[in-house]
Amino acid sequence: MAKICEVCGKSKVFGNKVTFSNKKSSRTWSPNIRKVRAVVNGSVKRINVCTRCLRSGYVTRAV
Repeated sequence: MAKICEVCGKSKVFGNKVTFSNKKSSRTWSPNIRKVRAVVNGSVKRINVCTRCLRSGYVTRAV
């Protein structure tokens, strides 16, 4: 199962690692995903959310 933010859709990004001698090898950047209890449509659900969405206030956390 891929770790994808269920609010903004942010997922793993691919690119190249470039050394000083300009060799390239592939690498990935993963978003900072947290599994949180949040209020979705009036009910409490467990969803995968990136920390950017949590910090921006797009998610109301359940207490």
